Amino acid sequence: MTPEHKGTAQLTTAMMLSGTLGVFVVESGASPFDVVFFRVLFGALALGGYVLARGWLRDHGFTPRTLGLAVLGGVFIVFNWVLLFQSYENTSISVATVVYHTQPFYVVLLGALLFRERLTAARVGWIAVAFAGLILVSGVTPADFTGGGAYLTGIGQALLAALLYGLSTLVTKRITGVRPHLIALVQVLVGIPLLLPFADFGAMRGTGWDWGWLIGLGFIHTGVMYVLMYAAYAQLPTAKIAVLAFVYPAVAMVMDWAVYGHHIGLVQALGVPLIVTASLKVTLARPRAAAPAPRTAGHGPEAASRTATPAACEA
Repeated sequence: MTPEHKGTAQLTTAMMLSGTLGVFVVESGASPFDVVFFRVLFGALALGGYVLARGWLRDHGFTPRTLGLAVLGGVFIVFNWVLLFQSYENTSISVATVVYHTQPFYVVLLGALLFRERLTAARVGWIAVAFAGLILVSGVTPADFTGGGAYLTGIGQALLAALLYGLSTLVTKRITGVRPHLIALVQVLVGIPLLLPFADFGAMRGTGWDWGWLIGLGFIHTGVMYVLMYAAYAQLPTAKIAVLAFVYPAVAMVMDWAVYGHHIGLVQALGVPLIVTASLKVTLARPRAAAPAPRTAGHGPEAASRTATPAACEA
């Protein structure tokens, strides 16, 4: 198996695992704050054990600045998860996941707004196409705006979750010389004291199965999934990563239908290809005047694994 074939298998597996996340959240029966608290707790144990086993703490590469950026990114990531899981409750796993996949457009818009990154007319056009698709997928009608209700709130929560993820991505992109596993470990560790005041331990008296779902979220969806993703990033071109990212929402929609009988309507389905196409166009757009980068040691798999940032597909 070539490195690219291996990376493809790893990222596909990671995205399929990510697609089952919504079922684990719902089946746990816990509140979103409790779910995220135990996800970061068990996730820290999983990632911490992996990092220790690899001996990466000895040469972590953090500086006070990059550690501060990782902590800030962790704050955004943790509350992004809380909002996304709340959106599952108010809409459905399918709708929340597709709406959440507007993340790449927030990254582009925030980059232009906060860091003066170049925003071309073509990108603006594709972002407009994506948000047209978003309107279709959301299924929101004028009556939802006049009557309010949980569904409209859920759409807003998914959009805000995507915005927070976009902020985390922009912050994390500015961390160099540090393995992504260590960045992810810092981010989940931040979530433990951050969410502790919101966790309702009195409500956590479920069966062993309930705890099994929560442990799975930490060890499978935060430990195994992250390790597979970062291993794949070091071996795959950006184009393939961008395409494979859509395995996640596809699996999430299938799981939502198979387990709960939820599916999006015909009009909503028309918005999905608009978001997918626009996302790929925005993600894979090349700067017009970019000079070819010299092939140095910094372009090898090891460098990629040390500087990769979470993809916009990660949940």
